[in-house]
Amino acid sequence: MSRLVVVSNRIPLGDSPSGGLVVALQDALRQSGGLWVGFSGDHDRKTSAELTFQGGASFQRAAFDLGPRDYENYYLGFSNSVLWPAFHDRADLMRIAPEYLDGYRHVNARIAELMLPHLREDDRIWVHDYQLFPLASELRKRGVAARIGFFLHIPFPSPADCSTLPNPAELFDWLSEYDLIGFQAERDRANFLESGRQIAEIEPLEKGFVRLSGRKVQVRVFPIGIDAKGFIADACDAREEDRMRGLTNSQMMIGVDRLDYSKGIPQRFRAFQLMLNNNPNLIERVAFLQIAPPTREEVTAYRDIREETEHLAGRINGEFATVNWTPIRYIHRTIPRYELAGLYRQARVGLVTPLADGMNLVAKEYVAAQDVSDPGVLILSHFAGAAETMQDALLINPYDPGELAEAMMQAIDMNLAERRRRHSALLEGIIRHDVNWWSSAYLSALGK
Repeated sequence: MSRLVVVSNRIPLGDSPSGGLVVALQDALRQSGGLWVGFSGDHDRKTSAELTFQGGASFQRAAFDLGPRDYENYYLGFSNSVLWPAFHDRADLMRIAPEYLDGYRHVNARIAELMLPHLREDDRIWVHDYQLFPLASELRKRGVAARIGFFLHIPFPSPADCSTLPNPAELFDWLSEYDLIGFQAERDRANFLESGRQIAEIEPLEKGFVRLSGRKVQVRVFPIGIDAKGFIADACDAREEDRMRGLTNSQMMIGVDRLDYSKGIPQRFRAFQLMLNNNPNLIERVAFLQIAPPTREEVTAYRDIREETEHLAGRINGEFATVNWTPIRYIHRTIPRYELAGLYRQARVGLVTPLADGMNLVAKEYVAAQDVSDPGVLILSHFAGAAETMQDALLINPYDPGELAEAMMQAIDMNLAERRRRHSALLEGIIRHDVNWWSSAYLSALGK
């Protein structure tokens, strides 16, 4: 068996690394004697001239660090102030600077240089996400002929958004050096093909292949799943003391999102406010728990979204709260997975309403956590990749507060038979196409 080499923005840390991607890949890594390469998280000191190997896992882990300037230009700059907003339909939030693109190229070249002494001729290399678009190109320049695959966890932009990048043609040159490009949803594959047609003269071939910059590349959709059985077990084993409690026996709605402008949290709050305005009988009957861990707070747009979200939560609570009831409980920190599983199970309504998202695994986690005898209802944005395969959710337009408020009411009032029918159909798909199915399907395609 050829060795699997995984490259991602962050390396899984700890003696027993966890997380969805680790669950998906650890068997393939362990069986092949595999290697995982990623950023250590250290960006405050001089960079090392070599990868730093870490023990404690069932596979090899090798970390690279970033100097302060590289972190500023490559990570905060081009990755998260140029690529992220352009790929999430927010080109208005882009901050383009020449040093950002230079830093992005430089770091990817450095990662390739650090990896080179540790690669073998028959390796399969799987590169993950938008921080590493140029990595295959840099490896090819250094003579690496191994099969290299790329998987994009976020949406791929439309031709209009793609054209806002400072280097759209170069993006397609970078992607041409991969043997397999995987996307979360058919929407993303379609955007890639149309953007490539307009920008890079991409030529569609048979059986999912294209010719791009003179190379034959396979382009396919692999919707990522979750560790369904593990999450179901966590939800069933959740401790009673971790549940949300109140004085009015209100039904609970839950949202769990990183505090990112792509997640639609302010739009969700406004729809909740509209529902309470239109249905005062719901006061003290429904409570909304929003968990929004911080992310990328060094970037201006993220500080802005935090200020807007906290202002809205405070205003809505000030308007509607009673002595015994607070309409919105807003938590701006990370909650452990085992607690989340129990909170999902408790919630009558799960709100997954991003303005743009690659997949959004919260939708699948919420469904997996439900009590099958009395399940809650998932409200899901059309703009989440999950919507392509989760058609039995209540699908909504998150930009329309009236439609979202109406879906909230529909979910609260939905009878048990319909809740069971919808949940059963959703759960079947989540179990069948779990994270292990995803990694096996991708690696099978990469190995051909």
